[in-house]
Amino acid sequence: MSMAEVRTKATLLPPEPGLTPDEMIARARAMIPTLRSRQAQTEDAGRLLEVTNQEFLDAGFYRIVQPRSFGGYEFTLPTYVRVMMEIARGCPSSAWVLALVSGHPVMLADFDIRAQIEAYGKSGDYRCPSVGSPVPVKREGSGFRVSGSWDYASGCDVSTHVMVSGVAPDEDGSMTARLMLVDRDDCTIVNNWRMIGMQGTGSRQVVVKDLYIPEYRTAPMAMWQAKSTNAAHANPMYSGRKGSYFLIELGAVVIGTVKGALDLYEEICRTKTMRFPPRIPLFESHEFQQYFGDAQGKVDAAEALLLKITERYVEACSVDPITGGEFSEETDRRLFVAAQEACRLAWDALEIIFTTAGTSIGARDSMLARLYRDASVQKTHFVQQKSRTAVNAARLHFGMPPLTPF
Repeated sequence: MSMAEVRTKATLLPPEPGLTPDEMIARARAMIPTLRSRQAQTEDAGRLLEVTNQEFLDAGFYRIVQPRSFGGYEFTLPTYVRVMMEIARGCPSSAWVLALVSGHPVMLADFDIRAQIEAYGKSGDYRCPSVGSPVPVKREGSGFRVSGSWDYASGCDVSTHVMVSGVAPDEDGSMTARLMLVDRDDCTIVNNWRMIGMQGTGSRQVVVKDLYIPEYRTAPMAMWQAKSTNAAHANPMYSGRKGSYFLIELGAVVIGTVKGALDLYEEICRTKTMRFPPRIPLFESHEFQQYFGDAQGKVDAAEALLLKITERYVEACSVDPITGGEFSEETDRRLFVAAQEACRLAWDALEIIFTTAGTSIGARDSMLARLYRDASVQKTHFVQQKSRTAVNAARLHFGMPPLTPF
């Protein structure tokens, strides 16, 4: 389908055509106090609260990187990262859902234009998590017959669709891992998400039973594959490799989480006094000036690094910044490892904060303790295991194939 045909079929305008990136970021920043006040309620609910979801909808956050031709704002990826960081300062669980659900229009761009037109519909209202761990599926006519279950579908409660994954036979008999676009109404949600941290993400199990999915609503899983050949969108942001992009999504939440912890630490430093004479405020103590300065420096470095990685990713979607040619798998994996490093800088800052803030912040109802638990679960994500990813990046550099997908 040509771009002219796309524009004919996709004539949606964003809800606020004149909205600017700076205004979008300011909206996110203004929500921080409200999101903090709802952290405990979000954790208890085990999902994104409906009131928060509605506020995200009203603010236009789900449309940040959605193509403008489909009713989105098509803002830059650095704008997306800055918004997610601000939301995570207020509530990491809410930000995790928003980041993954609002970031996935970039993944939908790999699908046939017919699937995109169906997904965005007449309103442009599209919210879609994706889940890995492909299950075997059967080819049936010009599509696939799918049954399976997938854990960790963050944001499935507020989604319009879900991208499930399957290993599907091609017409020549070979097997390809595919993402498959499923309407939310065709999924069953199983509430099996009970965690010590990030509980409010509602990263539950989705189940699909005996569902036929036409092939045009599937796309090869493009984490480490070459640039998409789908020419439905002129913006190169939509045609890049997806490995490092996924880490950019998650990294924005990680760093925003620790920025929120630094906010709380500053309040502690300003309001508490030293235990021993002279009983001066903590912020006047050389000891706590060292702690705060070290933590702040790591957070600033993590934020700057992730934003630079995001810029490099966007450059690579057009021209590889390392080789000067096409976006290579090596570049994608190097950006991936660099984004992991940004996350580690932030987590190192959190260790300083949590260790020195005082025993009282370990209370069950402490907000700082909740952020620490959230970060502890963030670290367990399979894409954050650098012992694998660094090796694979190095192997590619030296002309050897990676040992594992991640």
